[in-house]
This record gives sequence, structure tokens and C-alpha cells, in this order.
Amino acid sequence: MAEKKIVFVAFAIEDERQRDFLKGQSLSPRAPYEFIDMSVKQAYDSDWKEKVRTRIKRSHGVIVLVSKNSLTSSGQKWEIQCAREEGKRIRGIWAYSDDRTNLTDVPTYIWSDKNISDFIDSL
Repeated sequence: MAEKKIVFVAFAIEDERQRDFLKGQSLSPRAPYEFIDMSVKQAYDSDWKEKVRTRIKRSHGVIVLVSKNSLTSSGQKWEIQCAREEGKRIRGIWAYSDDRTNLTDVPTYIWSDKNISDFIDSL
């Protein structure tokens, strides 16, 4: 079997439920990938960014769950910036069918198994 792909998920905390749905897609025993994230409920402690960078470094790519909440999520913005600094491939997935928020320099696609698996397969 091929190496399991590790995909970091960047999302606004308000979109935590959508993140849970996305992570649910990796629970199938046949899924050749695993999603990781660094959701935090309190203010970021000093080593949060260091831990995030470590996880992004060990990931093969980053999926950004894009919504109107992304525009004000400082944590998600930092995760995207960190992924760029680490040279990781990034794909945005719209978190909701009725929200087409655009983030600068984040190519964003409709949430579908094909769009997600095509990105993971390309990593």
C-alpha cells in the first residue's frame, strides 16, 4: 500500500463542525490519508505556532476550509501563511454550499469527494 498522506486542515473555529465532517471522510479503512489540525479554544499560548509549524512541516499538503469566517480568523490566516513558508501545496474547499468567500491566493473548489481526493492524490 502506498504511503498514507497527511493533510493539515486549516479552518476558522466557527467552522469546527465542517472540519468534523471533513475528518469523517478519512475514517474509512481504505482512506489512504489522515487529516490533522490544531484547533484551539483559548487564546493561543506561546508555543501554539511552533506546534502548528511542526504539524504543517510533516504534512503533505494543506486543505483550507473557506467560509466568511475565514476573513476574520487570525489563526487560520497564520496557518495558511505558515504553509506557504513551508512550501506546502494548498487547496481551498468551500465549507458551505451557500458561501463562496474568496481568499487571496487560495485556489478554492466546491466540496466534493472528487475535488478532495484529486488534491490528496496529487500530493
